[in-house]
Amino acid sequence: MSAVTKALLAGSASLALVLGLAVRSMAAEQVDVELVLAVDVSLSMSPDELEIQRHGYAAALTDDRVLEAIAEGVYGKIAVTYVEWAGTTSQIVVVPWTVIANRTDAERVVKQLSAKPPNSARRTSISSALDFGRDLFVESSFTSAKRVIDISGDGPNNQGPPIDVIRNEVVAQGITINGLPLMTNGGFGNGYEVADLDRYYADCVIGGPGAFMIPVNDWSQFPEAIRRKLVLELAGPSSRQWAAMEAAHPPVIHAQDKPKYDCLIGEKLWRDRTWLWENR
Repeated sequence: MSAVTKALLAGSASLALVLGLAVRSMAAEQVDVELVLAVDVSLSMSPDELEIQRHGYAAALTDDRVLEAIAEGVYGKIAVTYVEWAGTTSQIVVVPWTVIANRTDAERVVKQLSAKPPNSARRTSISSALDFGRDLFVESSFTSAKRVIDISGDGPNNQGPPIDVIRNEVVAQGITINGLPLMTNGGFGNGYEVADLDRYYADCVIGGPGAFMIPVNDWSQFPEAIRRKLVLELAGPSSRQWAAMEAAHPPVIHAQDKPKYDCLIGEKLWRDRTWLWENR
């Protein structure tokens, strides 16, 4: 094969790759936000708490203020997927990627969300949930200027890779991680929880452009916390909804520049208290 032929073949391959990427980009549906709702279903969550979570997300997605925040976007629609997670191998997509542009779309998501009872599994791997979440963006048939993993949980990472390592990798890919630490002290396995979970989330879990979290200190606060967090994620700090919410509630807690919390606290608690499981 001559040098000229080789050059022509190489040029053709490069052109095909560029055209393929262009076609894929054109085929992808444009939305304002791609949002992964990653929800903790580890054994530390009681059955009642699992139901409260499901109902809270269902109510928030169909709330007028959330729908208004979606409508105010440039494209007036978002893409959302709902995942329940626990240990390193426990991630279940309950609602696959779906567009929400209006109430009908939101109700369709809620119907999928309510079709089966919540899952439940052992251990807590926030890092694996984040890793799973970023892969979902690769599989998405949408494109957007903002990709967010919205993660809730009632305890620190105690399985899988170190949380801060995975957090930094995810953020480096341009993905924002927002948090909803559940400081409710219910369910099974409280020996592995930490009292200041909000600090842990601030220092070890959330990150990326505009990252924030909203702590939940009692389950009665959960529905409002979910609604508020969705509006803030979708509307953005320049919107009137953001300003109105910040005036009515205490400021959200934003990601810290320098971690101060021991991001391996969950792994250490599990190591030191495994006898709790061994004796059951």
